Amino acid sequence: MTLLVAGSANLDFVVRVPHIPAPGETVLGRALQTFPGGKGANQAIACARAGGAPTRMLLALGNDAQAEPIEASLRDAGVDLHIVRSAREPTGMAFIGLADNAENAITVAPGANATLAPADLPSLAGVSHLLLQLETPLATVAAYARQAHAAGVTVVLNAAPAQPLPTALLADVDLLIVNEGELAAIAGPQPSLEAALAGVGVQCVVVTQGASGCCAWHEGRLLRQDAFAVDAVDTTAAGDTFCGALVAALSRQATLPQALKRASAAAALACTKLGAQTSIPTADEVETFLARRSAP
Repeated sequence: MTLLVAGSANLDFVVRVPHIPAPGETVLGRALQTFPGGKGANQAIACARAGGAPTRMLLALGNDAQAEPIEASLRDAGVDLHIVRSAREPTGMAFIGLADNAENAITVAPGANATLAPADLPSLAGVSHLLLQLETPLATVAAYARQAHAAGVTVVLNAAPAQPLPTALLADVDLLIVNEGELAAIAGPQPSLEAALAGVGVQCVVVTQGASGCCAWHEGRLLRQDAFAVDAVDTTAAGDTFCGALVAALSRQATLPQALKRASAAAALACTKLGAQTSIPTADEVETFLARRSAP
């Protein structure tokens, strides 16, 4: 069985800065580098590289030079591509300020990503899991989730960037992955984390909590996984690495606690390297990391 990721792909323009500027503040940066990125593409590479799972990706790109490094990065990771080529929109781009403390601020120009349409979804034959994000049109995401749910495919939604979601979309989702801000955008004000998780209406919800680790609401109970401490240099793709590694582990019949642990390890390793896709570890690196952390 194959994982299908449908979502965004961008070329990231990354500038190193002493700190993330406040509103109205100008900060002089240092080196400027470009890296292939985009939530969908990052997660597809994480599925294939960190998760070791057969992976396909549906993405929209422009007919321009910016598309070339994105395609090359995905193919080098072993991801099979189903590309929708836009003749009128450029390849998506992201502008990232990366601070010396490894925090970042990201602005995305969607470009071709905004042209991905419901009719573009390829055949779901042989697909076990469909992984979606919110950097493509919400109506398209909802249509893909509906078609996959009807076909018996496990639907996973990383609800990022944060926004309220229609109840009909959530009804088609089997696994929702969010950070705390994204959970608040979906669930609204709640008295506790448990109340927010239970009120979403999805059978399994995973919440990433940065350096505090992550937790999951599944079958009426809360599971927790601590983060792995590392010397972070860039957190840009940590969340995407977590998503891809988690779904890949579940597709390979891991239990939810096992999948959370593996995804947390992969995300921690991603923080130790610069760039988005260039920071995503291999499955062997994740295994070695876990073995060392488990050693007495």
